[in-house]
Amino acid sequence: MDTQIANQKFRAGMARFVDFTDEEWQICSQHVGYLTLKKKEYFTVAEKIEDRLGFIINGSVRFFYIKDGTEFTGYFCFDHEFISSYKSFLKHEPGINYIQALEDTDLIVVTRKQWETLLANPQLAYKMERFGRLLAEHYLCCYEDRIASFVTQTPEERYLKLLSTGKDIIQRIPQHYIAHFLGVTHVSLSRIRKRILVGEKSL
Repeated sequence: MDTQIANQKFRAGMARFVDFTDEEWQICSQHVGYLTLKKKEYFTVAEKIEDRLGFIINGSVRFFYIKDGTEFTGYFCFDHEFISSYKSFLKHEPGINYIQALEDTDLIVVTRKQWETLLANPQLAYKMERFGRLLAEHYLCCYEDRIASFVTQTPEERYLKLLSTGKDIIQRIPQHYIAHFLGVTHVSLSRIRKRILVGEKSL
C-alpha cells in the first residue's frame, strides 16, 4: 500500500464531513495505521469489542450477522467509505456483527486510543468531535434508508437501487450475498435479473 496516496484519500474522505488545514492534517495523520485484509479475512467479529475505525482505500467488505447458523447480510461498503462496528467502538462493548472482506482490501485504521488522543488535542478537538458527530449522522441516515427500503420497496426496486451505485460494484459482490442483502432466495434474484435484462433490451 502506498501510504502517501492512502493518506490523501483518507483526507479527502474526512473532508466530506470536516476540512482540516495542512497543519491540522499533519498532526492527524500521525495517529493512523494501515491494514490490508485478504479476501474473506475479518475486520470485525461478533462478541468482541471493536476498537478500530476503518477507512477503505480500495476494496470492499460486507456486514453480516449469524443467527442459528444462518448468515444475514446487512450492508456492503466499498472504496472511500468508513467502516466499524460503531456501537461497539463508541460504547466499548461487545459487538453483534461481522465485517468481512469481499476482496483484498486496503484500509487506514484509527484505534480507539488514537481517536481519544486526537479528541484530547486542543488544536483538533473541535473538528474531531464534529467529524464524529457528522459521520454518525450519515450512517444513521443510511441505516434508516435501509430499514425503510424493506417496508416501502419490492426486492426488485431494492436491486435497481443497488444497481444505481454502479454495475462494476455489483460485479464485485457474490450473487448469494446480494440475495441475502435483498431478502430473497438466489432463485428469486435470478428472476429479478432476468426481468431487468429483458426490460433493458426492450428499450
